[in-house]
Amino acid sequence: MTSHPAPPAVPQPVIPQPPVPQPGAPFSDEIRREQRIRSFHPRKGRMSDAQRAALARLWQQYGTRVDGRSQLDLGELFGDPDLPVVLEIGFGMGETTAAMAAADPSTGILAVDVHTPGHGNLLRSIESGGLKNIRPAEGDAFILLRDQLRPDSLSGLRIFFPDPWPKARHHKRRLLQPEFLELALSRLRPGATVHCATDWEPYAEQMLEVLSASPELENLHPDGDGGYAPRPEWRPVTKFERQGLEKGHVVHDLLFRRR
Repeated sequence: MTSHPAPPAVPQPVIPQPPVPQPGAPFSDEIRREQRIRSFHPRKGRMSDAQRAALARLWQQYGTRVDGRSQLDLGELFGDPDLPVVLEIGFGMGETTAAMAAADPSTGILAVDVHTPGHGNLLRSIESGGLKNIRPAEGDAFILLRDQLRPDSLSGLRIFFPDPWPKARHHKRRLLQPEFLELALSRLRPGATVHCATDWEPYAEQMLEVLSASPELENLHPDGDGGYAPRPEWRPVTKFERQGLEKGHVVHDLLFRRR
């Protein structure tokens, strides 16, 4: 009797599972992988001892991990259901975020970024300034908006000096695109403000074009300097802004309101 070799085993597809955060760890690797171009690269960077200590001591009290699974109740997160909350995307080291929060304690700031040392630094500012109206969020702002924030839950959106991705082949990586704006607007309540700022002239032009094209937005300074707004006194000068000014760049603010 002739024996025939067994057919080769068909490999089964391996479905990657999201990593399980370790207890007490303030950060984990990316929890959700998606086939889309990201507007950022995760930046862990070097942390000072003070930043690392602030993360270990304060993250559980103030921090939120963007996991795309649990919807956020902003009233519960800030401990005040009547507090208006703005979303700030990309806060760097957090100095200006802390300054704005201190100057306006009647507004909550949900500050999202992927820069680990920045989170540590912002937590230090929260502690030293006794600030109750900031909640740092670690992760992707797109997932935060799409999966974790309710419609009409935000009173404002702030995008200050995002990565301009100056090379033409990288323009698709810029954060403020029509699709992203459409998603963000669905989370903004009527009367909410959209405030953007950049020192990169071509990006400012794109921002103005994208914002002006939305029928849900009105420009608060349509007759100003080409549709741009003067820098509000309450917006502190950021580190990236200073660097741009030192290079001779022109800074543009854009202020729009959701109808």
